[in-house]
Amino acid sequence: MSRFLRASLLLLFLGSCGGGNFSAPRQLEDACAIIRERPEYMRAMRATERRWGVPVPVLMATIYQESKFIGNARTPYTFALGVIPMGRQSTAYGYSQALNGTWEEYQDTAGGRGAKRDDIGDATDFMGWYMDQSSQSLGISKSDAEAQYLAYHEGRTGYASQSYLGKPWLVEVAAAVGARSEMYRDQLQYCR
Repeated sequence: MSRFLRASLLLLFLGSCGGGNFSAPRQLEDACAIIRERPEYMRAMRATERRWGVPVPVLMATIYQESKFIGNARTPYTFALGVIPMGRQSTAYGYSQALNGTWEEYQDTAGGRGAKRDDIGDATDFMGWYMDQSSQSLGISKSDAEAQYLAYHEGRTGYASQSYLGKPWLVEVAAAVGARSEMYRDQLQYCR
């Protein structure tokens, strides 16, 4: 076998060993289509629902809002003078858009050191853990997607001080998360 052919095959093999499929499912408005395309999502969310008591539609709506189901989603870069990259807006990453500090707290208390933000099982478990804590400390129902999203976005301290009231855009986004959760709940009743 020629050197060129061997090198080409090696590069092809190494290229195929790349990361996972981080692209979004094709039909984000249809919960059943999402689950048909990515059955591992439903397995992960059901495991989270069993462990933390957070309903699947609440998880789906929050993931939709945070990352549109893109596993390696990141915040955009910020630029100085419009052209000089200064880094990302925050450390949010993955399906759940968890920040570094909050993710590390989750790893230390519930997720383990090997948990990854771009793994759907770990990301949904993180969200369940966070929402369970919000439920315990703030009294938010685990099925109240709108309030859970506000606490998720603003942090529990921000939610308790009602910081979201000064952000009308965020209140609208949270209402959309609540509506999407209801839509997904209705759709999931009829999935096969």
